[in-house]
Amino acid sequence: EKKDIPRLATALQIPRFFRCSQGTVCPGEEGLCLLLRRLSYPCPYHDIIHQFARPVPELCIIANKVLDWMYDTHGHRLTTWNNQSFLSPASLERYARAITRNGSPLTNCFGFIDGAIREISRPREHQRVLYNGPKRVHDLKFQSVTIIPNGLKANLYGPVEGRRHDAGMLKESGLLNILQREARTLRGEPLCLYGDPAYPLRPQLMGPYRDADVLVATPEMRVFNTAMSEVRVSVEWLFGDIAEYFKFIDYKKNLKLGMSAVAKQYIVSALFRNILTCLYGNTTSEFFQIEPPTLMEYLA
Repeated sequence: EKKDIPRLATALQIPRFFRCSQGTVCPGEEGLCLLLRRLSYPCPYHDIIHQFARPVPELCIIANKVLDWMYDTHGHRLTTWNNQSFLSPASLERYARAITRNGSPLTNCFGFIDGAIREISRPREHQRVLYNGPKRVHDLKFQSVTIIPNGLKANLYGPVEGRRHDAGMLKESGLLNILQREARTLRGEPLCLYGDPAYPLRPQLMGPYRDADVLVATPEMRVFNTAMSEVRVSVEWLFGDIAEYFKFIDYKKNLKLGMSAVAKQYIVSALFRNILTCLYGNTTSEFFQIEPPTLMEYLA
């Protein structure tokens, strides 16, 4: 909402002015509004001249300047596993209880892991590397850790090439080492994420029973898989939320490698979606009845 823009600018510690390389000076709040407008819908810059009273070259330079500032200053909140209050052992234990209350047979699952695919325009170079055969698109992939009960994305790793397997992305990210160190209850018991069959099974990473791994799939195994699938479907709500509020990242004709910072745009959009959740909540947090952190707690 319009009244929350000054509050957001203060929480983000937006500078009073953004000074661009060619000499343009833009007030901090105006630059923030321009970036939000840019990410909200895939319209050309000349369509928003009347809103910001600036020529197209200035709008482009300012939007990229603020995007770079957001990523450099706050991107670590998603790209690293921060010691934030909503990722403390007590909080993770509370999320596990909430997921169990809503039908999870796993009593120590605090969130879900999945690969996020972002389609891009067909590149001029390295088309084979970026081509995702099963999906038949050119894309970039991110590894996403979602804390389902409070509706926040806790971690994003990437981008990696579209042809990479989720298990390879997991190994490269070092996430399992982080979970071994951080994902524990107050009593020191391990907590876990839940992923699809593409991921290996570990104490900190569980998945469904796979027909290839068992001689006979018992009714109990099938009940377990069904129950976890029903809980896990809420992951799709969050993936849909980002593209719903920031439609620019869902229009692949604008996402051209070498011409725009495609990965930064997605990471910053996910960060803004977390901020919206802190301000207004979302469907997922309401479903699990877990309040997300406040804006100041998240950006502390």
